[in-house]
Amino acid sequence: MSEGEGEHPVDGSAAHSAGAAVRADAAAGAVTSAAAEAERYPEPEAPKAHRRWNRVVVKLSGEAFSGNEPLGISPDVVFHLAKEIAAVVADGVELAAVVGGGNMFRGKQMAERGIDRARADYMGMLGTVINCLALQDVLEKLGVETRVQTAITMGQVAEPYIPRRAIRHLEKGRVVIFGAGLGAPFFSTDTCAAQRALEIGAEAVLKGTQVDGVYDADPRTIPGATRFTQIDYGEVLRRELKFMDATAVSLCMDNGLPIVVFDLMEEGNVARAVRGERIGTLICRSGDY
Repeated sequence: MSEGEGEHPVDGSAAHSAGAAVRADAAAGAVTSAAAEAERYPEPEAPKAHRRWNRVVVKLSGEAFSGNEPLGISPDVVFHLAKEIAAVVADGVELAAVVGGGNMFRGKQMAERGIDRARADYMGMLGTVINCLALQDVLEKLGVETRVQTAITMGQVAEPYIPRRAIRHLEKGRVVIFGAGLGAPFFSTDTCAAQRALEIGAEAVLKGTQVDGVYDADPRTIPGATRFTQIDYGEVLRRELKFMDATAVSLCMDNGLPIVVFDLMEEGNVARAVRGERIGTLICRSGDY
């Protein structure tokens, strides 16, 4: 018998492949086992601040529209706001927005300089409509059907405010943007947001601001200010916290309408607020949530 006869030589590459296959099977088995374990013992979800809401009013401050500029409209900011709203609508939530006009005109400040307060407030209302039209344009470019309704009739650019029509638009999946405040002087757009929310049957007011909640002092000037995660309406009024005017807070308190104050420019925050994640500050009656 010649040397090596009767022996069966092993192909080195085949052995390597077989070993790799065994290791791959073992790894796959480990992954499957880990997945089964995770399914069996899922990680507990973070506690919710509240249940998911299905119809909300978002209050957008006029100052936010100007971005880093003192006045005017920043296209980048409007695009960010439109994306935030579009994401919520895509999730099946009915959303209306009330837009401020502080980036255009502030009636109270002009009244302090001698302009008649009522006339100055009307000028501010017209400023809110400019913001409404800018937001509507970007939303529709993102494929979101939108209607602007104004408290002051201006038929060439917007519908008049009609509550039942606004509700019908929401039921059809459209975003409704309310402009011109309440159409009366001496009332803020915060009060408008509370009133519109109550009239269209919204479950909450989401107030987007430039800070991440309600503090016991202005965090931009007092570094040690403490943020509240939840606070009662009465405590807000007692402390005279200035994130929203007292008329708006009182209206929400009288009707049990919750408010969430959050950082408007943080991506995904509007959706988080709607879903009930613990962001910003929840203002409600003690014991409601």
